[in-house]
Amino acid sequence: QVQLVESGGGLVDTGGSLRLSCEASGQTFSSYAMGWFRQVPGKEREFAASISRFGLSKYYADAVKGRFTISRNDAENTLYLQMNNVKPEDTAVYYCAATRQRASRSLSEFEYWGQGTQVTVSS
Repeated sequence: QVQLVESGGGLVDTGGSLRLSCEASGQTFSSYAMGWFRQVPGKEREFAASISRFGLSKYYADAVKGRFTISRNDAENTLYLQMNNVKPEDTAVYYCAATRQRASRSLSEFEYWGQGTQVTVSS
């Protein structure tokens, strides 16, 4: 089992940047593919980005492609999401997730979840 704790959320202006972090503890971090998902109140949680074990493959939602970058540092047991050129529609709670399966865009494939960190983009 792995425990996940997100940090780095906050208030940012449109066009600005923010970096989210997700620190993992418990089982070996490098054994998991990881992902970032986001959720707006009243809407379903949606995929943002995922990364395979060892960072060999990365996947992005169309809405964030070219603006967000997912990365991982296995030595520090940490997952990152660099958010550039943010837009008001990026406002959401961002969740870090882990899976022992292959990296996926599907929420149901991920077994472990953090508590989330709020990102608010002002227009």
